[in-house]
Amino acid sequence: MDSKANILDGVRSWKIVLPVIIGLGATAWMFASEYTPESFSFFSFSMQSLLWFAVSFAMMLCRDAGYMLRIRILTDGELGWRRAFNVIMLWEFTSAVTPSAVGGTSVAIFFVHSEGFSLGRSTGIVMVTSFLDELFFALVFPLVLLCIGFTDLFGADSAVAASFVYFALLGYFIKLAYIIVLSYGLFVNPRGLKWLLLFIFRLPLIRRWRVKANDLGSDLVQTSLYFRHWPLRKWLRAFAATAVSWTARYWVVNTLVVAFFGLQCWSLHEHLVVFGKQLVMWVMMLVSPTPGGSGFAEYVFKEFLAGFIPAGTGVALALCWRLVSYYPYLILGAFVAPRWVRRLTSKRKSNAKEQ
Repeated sequence: MDSKANILDGVRSWKIVLPVIIGLGATAWMFASEYTPESFSFFSFSMQSLLWFAVSFAMMLCRDAGYMLRIRILTDGELGWRRAFNVIMLWEFTSAVTPSAVGGTSVAIFFVHSEGFSLGRSTGIVMVTSFLDELFFALVFPLVLLCIGFTDLFGADSAVAASFVYFALLGYFIKLAYIIVLSYGLFVNPRGLKWLLLFIFRLPLIRRWRVKANDLGSDLVQTSLYFRHWPLRKWLRAFAATAVSWTARYWVVNTLVVAFFGLQCWSLHEHLVVFGKQLVMWVMMLVSPTPGGSGFAEYVFKEFLAGFIPAGTGVALALCWRLVSYYPYLILGAFVAPRWVRRLTSKRKSNAKEQ
């Protein structure tokens, strides 16, 4: 238990404060560099603003509810709503305090495992969530391109557009390759996935854990065989929960723009364009070296949406976006993590006494 508790015990307060400092520091620097007295004249504060700001938070609640529903579907309802809430909040918390390229997926296996599931099954559950996330992107991105076109999505500037196109396509095909490999391991040849795992653990630095990797591979084969025979309706429910989560996440920006600039500020087509741009932004944020993409996310947001919001308002809107979609997870995680560790420690001590 001690080694497991150390995963969250190692998350010191400075790791929570650091992304806030980076994000707010980058925002302050960008704001100072482009501030004009007229910047705030574009913003409209009214009851309608408060309503749509509340809708922005509701989008994030829908996102988390979708994640919770999905993990309950993947565990066949064995994970209750409260425990699902804890797992998702801890998952988001670790994603928020680690670089975007690392994320919280690897630690999520530990969170699920600590809720009473075998290590192999926990790994399988997290792998399937990753598969569903990437599948959503792989299906929606081409549809968005067909609906709105390259020019609207990447801009009219040929040099800038070309760089964005190449970057987005590279990210897309990397994700597509990942889906193919993962699909092969989960649904076609799980034993091949175990062989690959054992091959990797032949490396000198990690060879000592090869026996555990073998046990993990065996559990993973059993879990993969289980998901291969899942009924179609369960896959559709899990994918629908995934689609709700990601769609709600992307519509946060749209609702914030309506909150500050009014309902008539964009046409339906422009809303779809911004939705598509966020798909590309997500690929960009994955390569950020900062915790939770802090600083980098605010900059990309301001630059990529520059053509859709009044000049000088991008930084303020980016800050609002992060206040709704990022900082709450730092706060919630800081409260949920200690209580979760105490509950887990108490449970393990009780089990040890019974033995």
